[in-house]
Amino acid sequence: MSEKTIISADFTAETSPVLNAEPESIRLDPKQTALIVVDMQNAYSTIGGYLDLAGFDVSTTTPVIEKIQQAIDAAHKAGIQVIFFKNGWDNQYVEAGGAGSPNFHKSNALKTMRKRPELQGTLLAKGGWDYELVDQLVPQPQDIVIPKPRYSGFFNTQFDSILRAQGIRNLVFTGIATNVCVESTLRDGFFLEYFGVLLDDACYQAGPKSAHDATLFNVKTFFGWVSNTQNFVETFTPKA
Repeated sequence: MSEKTIISADFTAETSPVLNAEPESIRLDPKQTALIVVDMQNAYSTIGGYLDLAGFDVSTTTPVIEKIQQAIDAAHKAGIQVIFFKNGWDNQYVEAGGAGSPNFHKSNALKTMRKRPELQGTLLAKGGWDYELVDQLVPQPQDIVIPKPRYSGFFNTQFDSILRAQGIRNLVFTGIATNVCVESTLRDGFFLEYFGVLLDDACYQAGPKSAHDATLFNVKTFFGWVSNTQNFVETFTPKA
């Protein structure tokens, strides 16, 4: 590991593993850390899902899914809590907000259904194929799955309470979209005093690659730290 500053919060044991990251490495106690898997649903990563139908490129998400699975496997072995998010609403879209909500006007899923009425009730609707997690990522009994109605996983969910009840202060982020739900949740976590780490190659953007890169800049400059799947796996793989 390169010689550089190591961030170690006062609640983290000095014997905890050190994750190589930018702009500094960070010490993470597995018991105080959660791996967050953001919105790895058919909607966001599969041809025929919401993002694809809305005009975003999801053709190269397979490597990201594979990286996320590697991170999940390492987290399970290290005793790190894995938390999945699923973004969406009831099939009548009451939870999405009506015309008085900015979400009604900015959600690309809702806009796509208004343009294509035949899709009404299918995109990001609970109980439907679009809403479900991709087949490759199956939560295990010890994992937690949290539904969320907006970009941030902290908004109108039990996420914060679940984390505090377990003494978790470090959040390692994977998922889609880097520049929307991943960044929104990491930012909100920063304001609530959580230490946020984003795994670069285990996230995928909505839009051009520059959107992904902009989030990486924002995170490592203002809101947290950036690492990658290999570093995460190597850090939390039990040493022989």
